[in-house]
Amino acid sequence: MSLPSRGVTVVVLLADPDAPTEIARSMARVLPARLAEKSGRRRRFDVRVVSEPFSSRSEDPPTLMRRIVDRRSAEDWDVVVALTDIPLHSHGRKLVVDLSHEHGVALLSLPPLGGLRLQRKARRAVEQAVLELVDPPPTATEGPTGGESDLGSFAGRFAPVHQGPVAEEEAADLRYVVSGPRGYLRVLVGMVRANRPWRLVPGLSKALAAALATGAIAAVNSTVWALAEALSVPRLVIAMVGSVVLMTGWLIIDAHLWHPKAGVSPEARKTAALYNASTVLTVGIGVIVCYAGLLVVNLVWAVFIINDRVFASMTQTPVHASTYWTLSWFVASVATVGGALGSGLESDEAIRAAAYSKREKERRHMLRDADGDQPAT
Repeated sequence: MSLPSRGVTVVVLLADPDAPTEIARSMARVLPARLAEKSGRRRRFDVRVVSEPFSSRSEDPPTLMRRIVDRRSAEDWDVVVALTDIPLHSHGRKLVVDLSHEHGVALLSLPPLGGLRLQRKARRAVEQAVLELVDPPPTATEGPTGGESDLGSFAGRFAPVHQGPVAEEEAADLRYVVSGPRGYLRVLVGMVRANRPWRLVPGLSKALAAALATGAIAAVNSTVWALAEALSVPRLVIAMVGSVVLMTGWLIIDAHLWHPKAGVSPEARKTAALYNASTVLTVGIGVIVCYAGLLVVNLVWAVFIINDRVFASMTQTPVHASTYWTLSWFVASVATVGGALGSGLESDEAIRAAAYSKREKERRHMLRDADGDQPAT
């Protein structure tokens, strides 16, 4: 695809709903000026954002590329860059970006960019993809073996990004993928970032209410005072880790968030392991945020409620500044266990809504529908 060096180039960011749309709208404000500056050929750019679930019910890159090509053909667009927050796979590797110079389209998967500085990395990726499509190098049309592009530099100097194989029947003619442990880790972190685990906190209102009630009662219990004074720091750490693990596991099991490793292929098992790992991290981070909040609330409550003389008479230990911290730490662990029991009052859908992005929830519905269509064995 060759575009004239003068005039306005219409660039459309076709974004899945939720996080991809937010990222696209944010970068669209600065992309026209940055693209005009980097193109160096007095070209002007009109950047538009179209939010629609183009990846609905499919995680196959060739299928998605055909959808994007058809979408561009139906509109008066010069270049289309599609953004999705689902991890895509190609020949056993995690896809970063697919490009078709012939059709002027690109498909970008956000999870391989990682979780840090995602906005900047995504903007750099889109910039480089647009420039690659607008002014392709002479060797770009020769396919992935015709020459090296510098597109891989967008993900960072040390990112494990490299060119991947493209079948002849695919619409894409250039593909970048990540592989190996570092690539797997980047995708995993990117998936957790897309789920935004801190949203789990307001989604667990009943569990938090149970935890706060448990903590309020435990903080005025003389037996709890004595235990908190007797426990060493290693045992307090064990209690904290145990309570977080217990609540994380209970939420995953009770809300049916864990997916079995369906399928017999190694790729299916790796994919299931990746999604389950993101589930554990998403819910775990959300529980840790809840734990930190409980710790702060319990500390304020302990400072307000504990009487020095009563505490000393019950525990035979004078009150020090560290006493409030130790008691609050132990009570937060006890309250987290109480919150795990209270989480059973939440509906499964409420927990899923809090734990996952819209695209991830759609993927899970799609997998359940596919499992329901399988014949009984």
